[in-house]
Amino acid sequence: MKPDPIRRLDVELDTRRYPIRIGPGLLDHDDWPGLIRGRHVLVISDGNVAPHYLERVLERLAGYSVAIFVVPPGEAEKTLTRFSEALAELARMGASRDATVLALGGGVVGDLSGFVAACWMRGIAFIQLPTTLLAMVDSSVGGKTAVDLPQGKNLVGAFHQPAAVIADTATLATLPARELSAGLAEVVKYGALGDAEFFTWLEAHAEALLAREPAAIGTAIERSCQHKAAIVARDETEQGERALLNLGHSFGHALETADAYGGLLHGEAVAIGMVLAAQLSSRMGMAPARDAERLAALLQRMNLPTTLPPDADPAQLLALMRLDKKNLSGRLRLILWHGLGRACIVPDVDEAIVLACLEQARDEAARP
Repeated sequence: MKPDPIRRLDVELDTRRYPIRIGPGLLDHDDWPGLIRGRHVLVISDGNVAPHYLERVLERLAGYSVAIFVVPPGEAEKTLTRFSEALAELARMGASRDATVLALGGGVVGDLSGFVAACWMRGIAFIQLPTTLLAMVDSSVGGKTAVDLPQGKNLVGAFHQPAAVIADTATLATLPARELSAGLAEVVKYGALGDAEFFTWLEAHAEALLAREPAAIGTAIERSCQHKAAIVARDETEQGERALLNLGHSFGHALETADAYGGLLHGEAVAIGMVLAAQLSSRMGMAPARDAERLAALLQRMNLPTTLPPDADPAQLLALMRLDKKNLSGRLRLILWHGLGRACIVPDVDEAIVLACLEQARDEAARP
């Protein structure tokens, strides 16, 4: 099979730009070490990724002063405690303002690494080396960095753009099937929120994506990154349009928080959240129910959940949604849609309608 070509695009901001490179073999052959300005490098990874790829990255860092910080895998590790420990590593190595943090892993590692870089000496460089599909198509791009609190996801963080995103698609070979599907939820999101044609393409290529066919995977990553890069360029700090990228996330983050970050993967929670957002849109008379059914059908083909967990508590989920970062002045502000490819920001959503939607979803999930 002919290898997939290297795909290149840029995130263009008002004052700077940075590259996204997508393709196989980039950890070993791309010139990303040339983006490191000083001599100090902190590599942050996790216990699943480091055994596969850490030594290869360290080989590219010969001649630098390198420290390594490896956290256990999982969203439960994206905490202020791990953040503090990573900062202590930078202090221990005497890292200066021209130091660089390398994020080698998935979304948890990327979010943690970026927040560490944002805060050390008021901001140093970091490079994203994503190894999961979800990180490649979403969390590594755009400069959102954060850690979680028990009260909610990503409540402590900063906007801090990476120096580059180097997505070595060969790393997806070691990605568990469940993690691959979780990443595909974020890919589907881009079609659902603003590109009905891409959504139709995903319907036609679902099996190829699940089979990790290089051309299909490369196209899905590239098109997802193009969508995100364009929106981030227009609204870097989420004052308006960028909020559309959170389709399904208000519900999804509540599900993750209710489960203490220990059950659903982020992409799985987002899949359920997108279906709930589509169903709520239908309940409010904004969108046809058939589009919600079409969305659920594609997500199910991607081996993703689309119904509430059986023990979900609608009242608890609604309470957690009140702490969502998109809300304004204590009122629910949700990302809903007018149908496939037409997401919208809806302020002042009536909590009673949201609760009714959650209760109906719970009752339907409980049916045999």
